[in-house]
Amino acid sequence: MPYSIATPVDCELVIKKSRFLGCVQPVADRATAQKIVAALWAQHPGAAHVCWALLAGGDSAAVDDGEPGGTAGRPMLEVLRLQELEGVLATVVRYYGGVKLGAGGLVRAYTDAVAQPLRTAQKVPLIRLCTLCCEAPYSLEGMIRRGIDAAGATLAEVRHGQAVTFSITLPEVQAAPFMAQLSASGQGRIQWLETAE
Repeated sequence: MPYSIATPVDCELVIKKSRFLGCVQPVADRATAQKIVAALWAQHPGAAHVCWALLAGGDSAAVDDGEPGGTAGRPMLEVLRLQELEGVLATVVRYYGGVKLGAGGLVRAYTDAVAQPLRTAQKVPLIRLCTLCCEAPYSLEGMIRRGIDAAGATLAEVRHGQAVTFSITLPEVQAAPFMAQLSASGQGRIQWLETAE
């Protein structure tokens, strides 16, 4: 099951005089992540690097920002993947301390700068929602509404035309049993429609 985190959490590591300011935070998408990274550059104009990794809405990113290829962004992204996180941005601002860490040292530093705040971050289960649409005769409207309430689903929209059309939002894992239950109760008079996702 994928998780997100409730609130941003940060840490500071000092390794051979270099400062690594790590932060993990919930984000909805890549555009939001890029704004946060731009803001970090504005807050830390003297930093040598602002490296980041993202898993959000099917987007992933691993940005080394001038560090040797594969020593920052990719290890940070791997921490997010191993923790089964989704909708999370990891950033690390590095102030160079004058001592080179080598490729292995950089991988460890960037990994630790993400792993440490994740130890105290409050993880929340990420429940994927889906939207179902169905059409039914007016005589079934009350039964369908009761079924929606009983399932804890959300009635997003109702349209009254020649029949009643329902748009229903619920967790993906509940969709198939919900549809089977309503179809059985409606005795074949409920028509499930394609939804445009």
